[in-house]
Amino acid sequence: MTNPDNKEMLSIIIPAVNEAHNLRRLLPDLSKKFPGAEVIVVDGGSIDGSPQVVQQFPFARFFETPRGRARQMNAGAREARGEILLFLHADTSLPNGALEAIQKALADPQVVGGRFEIELDSSRPIFQAIAYFLNLLRSRPDLIATGDQAVFVRRKIFSAMDGYPEIPLMEDVEFIKNLKRRGNIAYLPIPATTSTRKWEREGVLQTTLLMLTVWLLHFIRVSPARLHQLYYGYTLPTK
Repeated sequence: MTNPDNKEMLSIIIPAVNEAHNLRRLLPDLSKKFPGAEVIVVDGGSIDGSPQVVQQFPFARFFETPRGRARQMNAGAREARGEILLFLHADTSLPNGALEAIQKALADPQVVGGRFEIELDSSRPIFQAIAYFLNLLRSRPDLIATGDQAVFVRRKIFSAMDGYPEIPLMEDVEFIKNLKRRGNIAYLPIPATTSTRKWEREGVLQTTLLMLTVWLLHFIRVSPARLHQLYYGYTLPTK
């Protein structure tokens, strides 16, 4: 990535666990849309051949670290060489024009980072409605954002914040809250497309209610470890 004022490498950091299928799709897409960007996959213990998939793409760097999205993203940031860090979920893809949109946003020195609007990868009306309300609730500049919106940040700001808080869940929400204290956050009204797989696998109503419950419990300060157990059904190791 080249900034209009000075040349700054973009490092794309992808935390992954058992994402071989999605990485096989995502990595060539990033190569086309972000030529010259550094791509780092940080694996948290995959057993589905994810390391072998990454090895097929010489431009991508691969690291392993203990499982935990915040840990993995922080580990990737420590290895990154870029001055701009973009954190991307393996089941999320970025739109055409994403690079130019990031460049334009960061041309403003008051902008410390940003995120995209979101859409879901299904044309079913129920998912279109869910995406609409997700954007309404969490994608406006004065509200919060989550990791599936492809958060990007200036490296110097990320370092000053000591990265993501290494908690089992809601690390993205806490990170954005802290980032807002550092400057302006750009809201890019072009959508990142993310997977409906949890809704499809566990049911639309059940998953929606679960997400709302987790948000409410986080708001009343239930521990991230308990929230992770509720959301994923297992306890994340502390080390």
